Amino acid sequence: MHRHYQSDAIRRLRDQQVRYAPRAKRLQQVEAAEHLIADTVADKTYTYEYVCYRVTGYRPDANNEDAKQQMQGEDLLHDLRLLVEDLSDSIDLDAEAVGEQVLTVEQLARQFNVSTKTISRWRELGLVSRRFVFDGRKRVGFLRSSVDRFVKNNGKRVSRGARFSQLTDEQRNEIIAGARRLASGGACQSEISRRLAERSGRSVETIRSTIRQFDKENPQMAIFPSAKLPITPAQKQRLFQQYRRGMPIEKLMKQYGRTKTTIYRVINEIRVAEVMELPLDFIPNPRFSRKGADNACLGEMPEADKPTRKAKMPSGLPPYLAALYEMPLLTREQEAHLFRKYNYLKFKASKLRDSLDPANPKATLLDDIEALYDRIVTTKNEIARANLRLVVSIAKRHVTPDQNFFELVSDGNMSLLRAIEKFDFARGNKFSTYATWAIMKNFARTIPSEFKHRDRFRTSHDELFAATEESRANPMLAESVQSHREQQIERILRRLDEREQKIIIGRFGLDHSQEPQTLKEVGAELGVTKERIRQIELRALSKLRQAAKEEKIALDL
Repeated sequence: MHRHYQSDAIRRLRDQQVRYAPRAKRLQQVEAAEHLIADTVADKTYTYEYVCYRVTGYRPDANNEDAKQQMQGEDLLHDLRLLVEDLSDSIDLDAEAVGEQVLTVEQLARQFNVSTKTISRWRELGLVSRRFVFDGRKRVGFLRSSVDRFVKNNGKRVSRGARFSQLTDEQRNEIIAGARRLASGGACQSEISRRLAERSGRSVETIRSTIRQFDKENPQMAIFPSAKLPITPAQKQRLFQQYRRGMPIEKLMKQYGRTKTTIYRVINEIRVAEVMELPLDFIPNPRFSRKGADNACLGEMPEADKPTRKAKMPSGLPPYLAALYEMPLLTREQEAHLFRKYNYLKFKASKLRDSLDPANPKATLLDDIEALYDRIVTTKNEIARANLRLVVSIAKRHVTPDQNFFELVSDGNMSLLRAIEKFDFARGNKFSTYATWAIMKNFARTIPSEFKHRDRFRTSHDELFAATEESRANPMLAESVQSHREQQIERILRRLDEREQKIIIGRFGLDHSQEPQTLKEVGAELGVTKERIRQIELRALSKLRQAAKEEKIALDL
């Protein structure tokens, strides 16, 4: 049974009919659903009440919350196709008992001289498939009437697919790889078509059509992107990431088919967007605007009058707490210097950003703002590291036996970072006094709230919860690491072709909307055997390992 329905209401209808409807009734519903597919228009809106009546012959109860739910025609077509397959799957109908010709995926591919991948694509475009029993084995099949209806409505697509698939997948991949290799060397499209035609024995038009079709189906990996089409936001982000990783401008120009001016415009556009989002709020001070402020605020760190004695580290501390003793505490003068430097750097960066023209940004100005922000982050980290021991000491006074000490420290660290943003060094107070107040205020607010929540949901299995206590790291850090890992996975997945991507995503559950699937389930979706899926999966994993090695990504594949 399929899991990824667009509408939960249609999925619930499927579950209800499979569980309760008689076999003969389900067969009628399969026919009704297929006729509804033929009548559905992609850009129209339909109610669940209408869909339920067309498929089952009855209207849902008026009190049913699904009754008035609306769905787009495109989503409805997707769900109806899955509904037909799932209902027919529950019937166990023998292909020979249908009363008309039933074609398998392989037979249909041979008839139209296309690949099985093209058949899978046609299924997504409206070719209705059912599940039949062939020689005691359940497989995807197509009624002759369903095929004829699809061909009638998609004649051009069918004929174009037949012409294009005269090349085998291996031959097509060789042409694309050769074209990409020649394009990276600076060859133009006509020269590439001519050279590959001579090498492969194919016509120049066949080579040109193959490249053009690939670029159309894979705009993100196009060999010759269309300069007439605007660069999509996703392409802009990808271009900017490649630039950040050191890819030369000339190579970006060839890859995206754009001029140097366009490439720099895209880069500066994203840089401006990032700069405008930088947190540059600062505590103002009169000396920031005086002459010689740079020397006064950005000078060397003052040395302590007396050598600071290194604190004695207690034995048996966890690594995190032990590392805190390596960082010396700040004197009052050093603390004031760092806060003065921190806020002055933000003052300078904020002034530069105010003078920035987003419509026509200067690269040198962006460089200056980004350089200042790097120094801002470094200074803030220096202040935070010198005060982490303070957070631990306050957390020790507030922790209770049933609390997680390191969760308390994590909350305190967040309060410390917020306190750094709000502290006014010019008032003459020590930062530790202000930070202690901020951290304790946060504990006073969060700890009672936590106890209230715990009392409200208390159960008789406290010992079970204690035994399965969750040990969490910093949630912001975990989210950042997860986001970075997803970007890495998405980047190397682009090295695979469409079928390989679908198999890897399905097998490992990379699509958040569904769980990992078995070889049999993936094979059923693509209309091939599970052994073939296993072979393609091994080949795709080999490609991913090579891609991860080239990208210097540590992945457990």
